[in-house]
Amino acid sequence: MKSILYLATSLYMMSSCLELPAGTALQSHQSSHNQLDLAGGLKEALDHGIRKQVVKLTAVDGFYKNELVKIMMPEELQRVDKALRKVGLGSLADEGVLMLNRAAEDAVKEATPIFVNAVKNISIADAKSIIMGDNRAATTFLETQTTQPLYTQFKPVIQQSFAKVGADKVWNQIISKYNGLPLVKKVNPDLTDYTTRKALTGVFTMIALEEQNIRSNLNARPTKLLQQVFALQDRK
Repeated sequence: MKSILYLATSLYMMSSCLELPAGTALQSHQSSHNQLDLAGGLKEALDHGIRKQVVKLTAVDGFYKNELVKIMMPEELQRVDKALRKVGLGSLADEGVLMLNRAAEDAVKEATPIFVNAVKNISIADAKSIIMGDNRAATTFLETQTTQPLYTQFKPVIQQSFAKVGADKVWNQIISKYNGLPLVKKVNPDLTDYTTRKALTGVFTMIALEEQNIRSNLNARPTKLLQQVFALQDRK
């Protein structure tokens, strides 16, 4: 994949350009070697999370049939769901939920370039801190670096996806049907914002899943570099 090659090249160039502390030639060589290993190992771990887990979310039913990340109606619409089912409109409610998840699946396809940029900017200090951190340290780093650009990228895609599959019309019908029922409190939620935020939650849930797997399962470290680097955290 071009994105993976780009990541590897960027991390190598970044590491090779850093000035190392003064010392013997042997110490300098060893320091450079260790630093490159840390950055490279973290890159591989993040790549595993993105390639093995996040990419799954972009497939049809990537969200909809994954109970860890499936997007349900927002809390304020839970009563809408119950009310529609009571009056025989359960299929309409199901269609609305399906369209939320389809929009999220479309949006996550935009994530890879943003993750590429975030990984490219990892410093040697970041790499060491993350590797020796808790079981979610790498995921937390990506959340800090990418949440805002991902939100900005995801939101218009979700808006377009809603329009493409007619979700706006379906949800207008859902809301109209509910608001037309007697004795209910009328609702008018911002479903684009809600779905965007849920899509982000799903992305980081899947990255965290793979990070925890790599940290706790020796068999989840298929390369020598991953084995060497994460052996450091095993000994802490």
